[in-house]
Amino acid sequence: MAVTATPPATRPKNTPSRTGATAAAAALALLVLVLAVVDLTQGTAAAGASEVWKALTGRAEQGDASVIVASRLPRAAAGLLVGIALGMAGAALQAISRNPLASPDTLAVNAGSYFSLGLVSVTGLTLPLVASSGVAFLGGLAAAAVVLGLSGLGAGTVRLVLAGSALTLGLNAFTEALLLLFPRETEGLYQWNQGNIAQNGFDGILQMLPFAVIGLLGLLLLARRVDALALGEDAARGLGVPVRSTRVLTVVLTAMLSAAAVTLAGPVGFVGLCAPALVRPLAKRLRGLTRNRAAIPFAGLVGAALVLGSDVLLRALISADTAVAVPTGVVTSLVGAVFLIVMATRVRDTAETAQADRLRIRSRARFLTVTAVLVAALAGTVIAGILLGDSVLLLGDVANWLNGQAGRAVGFVLDTRVPRVLAAVLAGAALALAGTLVQAVTRNPLAEPGILGVSGGSALGAVLLVTTVPLAGTWSVAGAAFAGAAVSSVIVFGLAARGGFRQNRLVLVGFGVATASAALISLLIILTDPFNATKALTWLSGSTYGRTFLDSLPLGLVLTLGLALAVARRTELDLVSLDEDTPRLLGLGLGRERLGFLALGVLLAATAVAAAGTIGFVGLVAPHAARALVGRRHTRVIPVAVLLGAVLVGVADVVGRTVIAPAQLGAGLMTAVIGTPYFLYLLLRTRR
Repeated sequence: MAVTATPPATRPKNTPSRTGATAAAAALALLVLVLAVVDLTQGTAAAGASEVWKALTGRAEQGDASVIVASRLPRAAAGLLVGIALGMAGAALQAISRNPLASPDTLAVNAGSYFSLGLVSVTGLTLPLVASSGVAFLGGLAAAAVVLGLSGLGAGTVRLVLAGSALTLGLNAFTEALLLLFPRETEGLYQWNQGNIAQNGFDGILQMLPFAVIGLLGLLLLARRVDALALGEDAARGLGVPVRSTRVLTVVLTAMLSAAAVTLAGPVGFVGLCAPALVRPLAKRLRGLTRNRAAIPFAGLVGAALVLGSDVLLRALISADTAVAVPTGVVTSLVGAVFLIVMATRVRDTAETAQADRLRIRSRARFLTVTAVLVAALAGTVIAGILLGDSVLLLGDVANWLNGQAGRAVGFVLDTRVPRVLAAVLAGAALALAGTLVQAVTRNPLAEPGILGVSGGSALGAVLLVTTVPLAGTWSVAGAAFAGAAVSSVIVFGLAARGGFRQNRLVLVGFGVATASAALISLLIILTDPFNATKALTWLSGSTYGRTFLDSLPLGLVLTLGLALAVARRTELDLVSLDEDTPRLLGLGLGRERLGFLALGVLLAATAVAAAGTIGFVGLVAPHAARALVGRRHTRVIPVAVLLGAVLVGVADVVGRTVIAPAQLGAGLMTAVIGTPYFLYLLLRTRR
């Protein structure tokens, strides 16, 4: 009987290996070390690798040593600590939520920390760094709890991004209100919010280091439990894993890591999103990274490489004097926005195109009644806006002003107040009509110019002109806003059109474009003249301050044109909002109609932003409320939505000018206060 020798077991070529994971970790650590050394050599004073080595070994001259040891070394150490903390936090959040887009940014952790620290700043209290970290921790933890509660664990990427972005918009609106109302108490808070790893010594790093170590050790101890959760809740319970407590502890530890990073350097955006996403492809090839005990620290190293690499790239591309003023978080946010857009185009989109609202047939009497009530409400809003403010006027004063018989004081008040009321009403109507068109074309009830990045692109174009050409005229600002909106809309709708405007791709690409626009706006504001920066911040809050009749002229013309076209093409709009097949069966050029309606919506949003600044959620709330009141036929939805938008922004402008007079809040901040809860309510209502 012949005996054949059994060949030794061979591992398939594509089987991951633990040795490869170790080698990858060593290579990554070496990369981080190299980036740290390069970062030490960059600055306003020339210092090469030899000077850095001499400073570290105590052989450098006194001036060179003090610069490197007291400034650059703490900067590199802060980048290392912040990157590791955010990378680990993002990896843990994505593991327990089973959502590849979970991160401190998308869960509104940074926005919650920013708002809580803003509240403390307003009180005038000067807290030690550890106490500030505690405040940031509580704010970030509360925000993450709200977002996870609304989106649900493992419920899909789009719900989490929607809940996080909506809560972020609302919290940032509150914080911006604090910045405008208490500029002295909150001085420097806006720059801090952009994320800057520059440090004065090692005091802050040494105080935050214990929190980072506790977070790392805690996540490593929970790693096996988190691995079991990937098998499913029932399987994890069968293995004796306490599911709820594991998730709660993980969220608490990630909030602690995020709070330590935020307290030390401010919110450094999207590191927690990108780092784990870069680890996942490696985990398919390297066996050692399939377990969270190895994947979480590895993501921390990737995060450190991202932060230090962004800082090195920033200082390599622009002059050293300018780089000092530019926060590292602006660069990471831009990188993260591009990464998110690319991910949105590649991720499998399991969400179908949103179904049209249920057909509601409302009576003509109901439509006429609703319209009459809204017309009366709009008239009351206009009258209240003209009469109320830091000084209260009477109708007789208005009559005298119209006849040219008002006194100087009354004339001055009305000359400045009436154009503001007009700008607010027209902007609300234009945004409502834009939201109606976008929701109909995309058949997505959550589509809105602000959420989808169109308003952000418009704001970027306008701010770019305002900060570089302070004397730019009304038509120039409107043109710049439209150019920015056109570019952003081409990106968003162009990429989302693949596959028929499905919800995931549309929202994710829009979120990425909005994030990139916000980062670039922050960069412009930081680098520009302080006077122009204040002007831009006030304008971004949706303020109608300083508006004239001439400022509203482009908006009035575009709104008139938009209403005429929308009403004339109301039947086509109804057909486009139904499905893909019905318009084609009836001989309608679907692509041409869709492009025309989108272009009109972009034009309306851009001119509204140019006239009244960034005002969010109007394009979401008004169409929703209109369909609930009068059904989904656009012959009725259009006038009702336009009236609702005008009333909403008009009331927001009046309240912002009167509730804390003589101080004022922008209409955009007030609509965010109303729109954020409504948007979150819609998500809660549609949660499955």
